[in-house]
Amino acid sequence: MRILAPLAAIAVLAAPAPLAARKAELAIPAGTVSEAAIAIARATNASIVIADPALGRQRVPAIRGRMDAEGAVKTLARASRMQAVKAGPNAWRLVAAPPRRASVMARPRPVRTAAAPATPAPLPEAEGPPIIVTATKRDLAFSEVAAQVTLLDGAVLERGGVGGTEKIMQRAATVSSTYLGSGRNKLFIRGIADSSFTGPTQATVGQYFGDLRLSYNAPDPDLRLSDMERVEILEGPQGTLYGAGSLGGIIRLVPRAPEAGETSLVVSGGASLLAGGEPGGDVHATLNLPLAGETATLRANLDVASLGGYIDKPAIGRSDVNRTGIVSGRAALRVEIAPDWRADVIVLGQDTQADDSQYADRNGANLVSSAQVTEGSRAQYGQAQLVVSGRIGDVRIKSSTGIGAQDLTERYDATTPGGGSPRLFSQRNETRMIANETRLWQPVGDRFGWVLGTSVIDNRNTLTRALGLAGEPPAASTGVENTVFEITGYGEASYRIFPALTLAAGLRVTNVELGGEGENVPLQIALAGRAVTAERRETAYLPSASLLADIGTQGRAYVRYQEGFRPGGLAVSGDFVRQFRSDHARTVELGGGWGLPGRGDFDLAASVSYTRWRDIQADFIDDGGLPSTANIGNGTILAASVSGSVRLAPGLRAEAGATLNDSDVDEPVFVALARLSRIPNIAKFSGRAGLAWRRDFDNGLRIEADGWVSYVGKSRLGIGPELGELQGDYLDSGAIIRFGRDNAGLTLTVTNLAGSEGNRFALGTPFSTGREQITPLQPRTIRIGFDTRF
Repeated sequence: MRILAPLAAIAVLAAPAPLAARKAELAIPAGTVSEAAIAIARATNASIVIADPALGRQRVPAIRGRMDAEGAVKTLARASRMQAVKAGPNAWRLVAAPPRRASVMARPRPVRTAAAPATPAPLPEAEGPPIIVTATKRDLAFSEVAAQVTLLDGAVLERGGVGGTEKIMQRAATVSSTYLGSGRNKLFIRGIADSSFTGPTQATVGQYFGDLRLSYNAPDPDLRLSDMERVEILEGPQGTLYGAGSLGGIIRLVPRAPEAGETSLVVSGGASLLAGGEPGGDVHATLNLPLAGETATLRANLDVASLGGYIDKPAIGRSDVNRTGIVSGRAALRVEIAPDWRADVIVLGQDTQADDSQYADRNGANLVSSAQVTEGSRAQYGQAQLVVSGRIGDVRIKSSTGIGAQDLTERYDATTPGGGSPRLFSQRNETRMIANETRLWQPVGDRFGWVLGTSVIDNRNTLTRALGLAGEPPAASTGVENTVFEITGYGEASYRIFPALTLAAGLRVTNVELGGEGENVPLQIALAGRAVTAERRETAYLPSASLLADIGTQGRAYVRYQEGFRPGGLAVSGDFVRQFRSDHARTVELGGGWGLPGRGDFDLAASVSYTRWRDIQADFIDDGGLPSTANIGNGTILAASVSGSVRLAPGLRAEAGATLNDSDVDEPVFVALARLSRIPNIAKFSGRAGLAWRRDFDNGLRIEADGWVSYVGKSRLGIGPELGELQGDYLDSGAIIRFGRDNAGLTLTVTNLAGSEGNRFALGTPFSTGREQITPLQPRTIRIGFDTRF
């Protein structure tokens, strides 16, 4: 049922009778249009309504100065490229401004006005709200970040149906992954990759939901990217701000926050057909509901998807075996506890169940696996967060506390190649984590900005294994438990030496306490190896420094130094466990760019980096055919990336990106491994190109089209001769068309336009000696969907 328009709008402040207008000294921090409107309304006794909730989510710079309601509202309208329409005595509506071409804002600044009654000075024109990179932890504008940053808009990621991490990889050439299946993969950024398996090593990419990491040493949970404000990707080591497990970079999911005063419901869904496979379907819903006026607001999401299978297993008489079911949900409660202070309670969870594996035989029939058992997996993830944020004067404070759990159960065909009874290997990876991060910061003003923070993480990971004949109770094999307690202090500051030159430096000090034990190990062996499992401590110092130069009004160039590390741990070794050491990466990067991404006539960003990686941790296949972990040696990585876009015509924009990686690994220190020449799982070249078109009609209808094509070059599967297979060298593509209005539309999506088989990943089971494998692309898929807002 359609909700009345006044309720669907963001009613920021309404009074039964308008009070007298008054001037006020405003000091409103950078934030969303809705947040700024609330602050103006409270300070000036005004009534402000934002007609479209989507416009209220735009970000605007700080507003400061003494002004009345009219001056403040018009200042906000200029900052957000909206129009202020007077609706009554001291009452205003903010509506979308007519589209017009404008120059890109080079660097947003707080809006200042004099104490005189004059109208505030106009802001520089912009094509949209300022871009604030929240992953910097101190609200730096995009042009103030001395690093390669990729920003993916949440609405764009939802086009064609809600998806997971594959949506990020479709639009970011520097992000790659293994392809064991949803909830089982490892992610890599900028050529820093270790291995194909998810063992006790910590990931090389830090994944965050808001300010808290999703996991410590567990695979990508592949959360549904629904109702996201955006996804932020920082390339290269981020040790100073993010600590362990960010050698390659970080991926930060920024969810849409509850919107005070808005009652709305968004529903979308679709049905899909796979060439030669089973049909699928998906549905999504988001509810925003005020619970106590503007004091408390609830926002809840639900996603359900059934992804059709397309792999056949004639040995067990089944076809299209790899159907995957996903149920995901999230709820966020925001409470305004005091002026400038709020608390958010966030709960999220996802259950992903794959009926069987998604790999096929390299030299067999198309999309056919000769595996003799039912494999598959189940990945369950849950996290709860309490976030308290506010400000004291110009200093902002944010404290995030969370508890997370991740369970992954996997089954592999362990049948001896060439004959023998079918065997099944099962593995369960259980992770429990408690974390807190508290930080204080002051955004860069005219000259100086800083951040200081602390972080505490308590993580426990247990890996258990079993092997036996299919259909019979399996026998437990050696497993391992790793515990990590990490306490950290960090800080970073930047100083504008000259108007066009900014120097930044930072340091992180982390103390890690490591422990653990073998699982299902005979008592005599455990006692003999007590020295191996004894607790031990490590301290890491992670400095950073950068120099950023402004070039003209829209250009920038920078040089940056950064470090990252991963603590050591315990890995399975035959009937017991062994230690592996921490690894450490140091990176020097030179980069720059022009304009803001997706705005103006064109934009461009490029970087070149050199990384020295010592004591690389990696997983490999041991003599018993099982995955294990060791420090394999030292390596160097030379990486280059470029991305940009150009406006070809009104409503038509082309974009492209590419990455080049060249790596070298020294002689491994572990004698069981063969000599290495390159880092595994990273293609020497990858690239993508896209084209976006939009046409608006006078009656409010709109048609949008988005097409893309990507290429992934050749890479090596893993470490050692058993994992020496080549993979990659394939082309992928897709197109999305939407027709409708802002509040309702129909979509047509086609992926894998060329029907390519490809080979995304050359591994399905580690027990594969003598049986080469590939992980093909999902066949051409057509989806018809809808979306609507009430």
